[in-house]
Amino acid sequence: LAAYTQALSLCDAEPERAVLHRNRAACYLKLEDYAKAEADASKAIEADGRDMKALFRRSQALQKLGRLDQAVSDLQRCVSLEPKNKAFQEALRALGSSMHEKMKTMSCTDSKVEQMFQILLDPEEKDVDKKQKAAQNLIVLAREEAGAEKIFQSDGVRLLTQLLDTAKADLMLAALRTLVGLCSGHRSRTMAILVELGAPRLSAVLGVEHEQVSLAACNLLHVMFDSLKEGLQKDFRGKEDAVVLDSSKDLKLLIKHLLELLALEGASAHGRDNALNLLIKVVPRKSPKETNNSLSLWVIDQGLKKILEVGSTVCSAPGSLPVTENSRMSASVLLSKLYDDLKCDAERENFHHLCEDYVRSWFEGHELAGKLRAIQTVSCLLQGPSDAGNRVLELEGIMDSVLSLCASVCEAHQLVAVEALIHAADKAKRASFITANGVSLLKEIYKHSERDSIRIRALVGLCKLGSAGGTDFSMKQFAEGSTMKLAKQCRKWLCNETIDAGTRRWAVEGLAYLTFDADVKEEFVEDKAAMQAMFHLAKSEDRSVLYAVASTLVNCTNSYDHEEPDPQMLELAKYAKQHIPEQHPKDKPDFVKRRVRKLLTAGVVSALACMVKSENPALTNSCRELISRVFLALVEEAEDRGGVVAQGGGKALIPLSLEGTEVGQTKAAQALAKITITSNPEMAFPGERIYEVVRPLVSLLHLQRTGLENFEGLMALTNLAGISERLRQKILKEKAVPMIEGYMFEEHELIRLAATECMCNMAMSKEVQELFLAEGSDRLKLMVLYSGEEDEKLRRAASGTLAMLTALHPPICKRIPQVTVHWLEILQALLLSPSTELQHRGAVVVMNMMAAEREVAEQLIASEMLEILSVLAKDKDKP
Repeated sequence: LAAYTQALSLCDAEPERAVLHRNRAACYLKLEDYAKAEADASKAIEADGRDMKALFRRSQALQKLGRLDQAVSDLQRCVSLEPKNKAFQEALRALGSSMHEKMKTMSCTDSKVEQMFQILLDPEEKDVDKKQKAAQNLIVLAREEAGAEKIFQSDGVRLLTQLLDTAKADLMLAALRTLVGLCSGHRSRTMAILVELGAPRLSAVLGVEHEQVSLAACNLLHVMFDSLKEGLQKDFRGKEDAVVLDSSKDLKLLIKHLLELLALEGASAHGRDNALNLLIKVVPRKSPKETNNSLSLWVIDQGLKKILEVGSTVCSAPGSLPVTENSRMSASVLLSKLYDDLKCDAERENFHHLCEDYVRSWFEGHELAGKLRAIQTVSCLLQGPSDAGNRVLELEGIMDSVLSLCASVCEAHQLVAVEALIHAADKAKRASFITANGVSLLKEIYKHSERDSIRIRALVGLCKLGSAGGTDFSMKQFAEGSTMKLAKQCRKWLCNETIDAGTRRWAVEGLAYLTFDADVKEEFVEDKAAMQAMFHLAKSEDRSVLYAVASTLVNCTNSYDHEEPDPQMLELAKYAKQHIPEQHPKDKPDFVKRRVRKLLTAGVVSALACMVKSENPALTNSCRELISRVFLALVEEAEDRGGVVAQGGGKALIPLSLEGTEVGQTKAAQALAKITITSNPEMAFPGERIYEVVRPLVSLLHLQRTGLENFEGLMALTNLAGISERLRQKILKEKAVPMIEGYMFEEHELIRLAATECMCNMAMSKEVQELFLAEGSDRLKLMVLYSGEEDEKLRRAASGTLAMLTALHPPICKRIPQVTVHWLEILQALLLSPSTELQHRGAVVVMNMMAAEREVAEQLIASEMLEILSVLAKDKDKP
C-alpha cells in the first residue's frame, strides 16, 4: 500500500496513475477499507471506463458498503465487456440472489413496522406487555441497516416524533433508542432526522426530569454528533456520488442548544450534567495531530460564560441552578479541555479575559451574593485550567474576600471560601502566600468550628500544606506527630456514615495528600474499616472522589515515578551542601509488598474496576493513568494476578490500555502483559476479550518503550500466538511481525530470546512462513545461525522454529542449504547436543528436509549425517 501511494506521488502520466489507483484499490479491499477501495477504483474508471479489473473491484467495495444497486451496475458492465468470464457471471448471480433476499426481507418488514407503530400510538391499547414487545422489536429492527432504512422510508421519523411528544417515559425511551439505530453511522439520515425533530426539541428532552429519558437523549445526541463530525473529516458520497451537504452548521446548532441548556433554570440537574458530558466528548480535538480547533474557539466565544454559570453555582443561594454533586467538577473538566485545545498565546489570552470579565461582573456591584459567585468561579477554574484560576485569583480583592469569608458565621458562605482556599493551596503561584497567611486561619477553623463540614475542609487545606515535601522524608512541614493526627481524623470522618458522602469525600482528599508519608500509609492499610469506606465512596454516584481515591492508592502502592539518584551526584550534592531527598524506611520494597497484599485483601480490585466503568468526566486521563499505575503495582507478584483477574481487573485494564495518557496506556498494557505471561489467556480474557488484548501488547514493542516493557510484550504475544490462527492473524493485522523481527537482533539476550520464541509461534501462520522465502530476506539465515549459537535457550527457540517451518512449508527445506555454508555443521551440532530437546528438533528438521527434496536428501546422505542418526537410533536411553 505504501509503495503504491509513493508511486502515485511520483507519477504524472494518467494511464500509469490509473493502473496504480486500480492496484491500490485491491490493497484497500484486502485491508477491508471499502470506502477508499471504491474511491481508488472510481479514479481508475474515470481514466478508462472499460477497465474491467477496476469495475470489478469497485463492485466488490460497493457491495460491502451496502450499495447493492450500484454494485450490480458495475458487474453488468463487466459482463457486457467480457461475456464469457465465469467469475463475473457467478458474482452477478450471487449479488442478484442477495438483492432478492433483501427485497423479500424489506417487503416482509413493511407490515411489521406499521403494526409496531399502530400498537405504540394507539391510546386504546391497554396491553402493557404488547406495547413493550412492540417497542423492543422496533429498537432491534433499527439496529440493522435494512430495518433502519425501512423505518426511515416508512415515515418513521414523524411517528417517532409523536412518541416523543406523548411525554410518557416508556414510549420516549423506545423512540430515542430507535432513533439511535437510525442515526448510527449514517450522516444523511442524521441530518434529515435533525431537520424533522429540531434541535430545540432534542435539547428539551435532554433536560427532562426523568433520568433514564435524559440519558437516552444524551446517547442519541452523541451518536448524531459522531455521524455529523465524520462528515467533516472525510468525503462522504451518496447514492449517485453526490457529495452530501456540509453538516458543520447542524453541528454548531446542536452545540448552541446544549450551551443554552446549561444556563436554563428549568433544565434538570442530571440533564445539565449530560449536556456537559456531551460537550466534553464532542468539542475538543481527540488528538493534537488534528489541526482544526475552530469548534473549541467557537464554543469559548459563544458559551464560556454559560459553562461558568454552572461552575459558579452556589447551591444554597436563592435562584441557583439545579446541579448535582458532579456538575461543578464536570464544568471544570470541560473548561480544562477547552483551554488545553488552544494553540497559541492569543487564544489563551482571550480565554483569560473572558474568565476575568465574568468574575469581575459578579464581584463588583453584586454585594455578598456576587462575591460568593465570583469565589466559586475561582474554585471551578483552579480545579480545571489552573493557569486561568491563578489569573483570576490575583484580581484585586479576591484573595482578601476569600480570607475574610473563611471566618463567616454562615456555614454556606464559609464552605465556599474554605474550598477556594484549599484549591488555591497547591497552586505554585499562591502556595507561599497561603502558607504565610492561611495556615493559622485554617488551624483556627479546624480547632474551633462546630460544623464537621467546615472542619473537614479546613483539615484538607492543612493536609495539602503539610504534604509539600512529597515523599521526601527529610522535608516535614509540621511538627512530629501532627501529620499522623490529621490522618487519624481523616480516617475517623471517612468511616462516619452519619456524615453525607459529599463531605466524607473531603476526608479522602486529605488522605490523598497525607499518604505521601509512609507512616500514614502503614496506618491506613491497617485500618480495614477506612479502606472499605473509601472503596464504598469510589463506587458511589459522587464521581468527584475518583481522583482522590486513585491518588491515595498510588501513594500506598508507591506506584508513582521515582528515579534512583546517581551516587556521584549525591556526593556532589553533599559536598555543595545541597538538599538530598531521603526515602522513608517504610517505603522499602518489603513494606510496599505487604501494603499491596492488604489492599488486595480489602477488595481494592473491585473498587478500581467500578471506577473504570464510570462514564463521568471526573474519570479524566490523569485519573486513568493513576488507576493504571495502581493496577501495575497490584500484578507485580505473579501469585496475586489470578485474584486480580477473578475480581474484574483484566476486563478493567483493556479500556485503560486503549485510552488516556501515553504513560497510563503503557502501564495498563504492561499489567495486561504480566497477566498474559503467567495466566491462561483464554481464562483471563474469555470470549472476544482476548482479541482486544493484542493491540495493547503490540504497543509495548514500540522503540520508545523500556527494555522490560519490550520483553514482557514479546512474552505475552508468544503465549497468544500459540493459542489459535485467529489470534495470530490479529497480531499480523496489528503489524507486530516487523517489530518482533527487529528484536531478534537485540543485544540483550533475554529480549532476543523472547522475540525468537514469539516468531516460533507466529511461524504456524502461512503468511509468516511465506516471509521466510521472500527474496533478499535474511530471516531464514538468522534462524539457521541462531540454531548454532552457544545460548541453549536461543538454540532451542530457533531450531524449534526451523522444525515448524520445514514441516509446514516444504519449500523452506530447499532454501536452507542456500542461506549459509555452515548449515550442515549446525544440524549435526544439534543432533550431537547433550540436550534431548535439541536432538529432537534437529532430527525433525533433517527428516523434513530429506522428505521434501531429493537433492537436499543426497547432500545429507553424503555427509556424516547418516552415521550420526544411526548412532542416535541405537541409543536406548533416548526416547
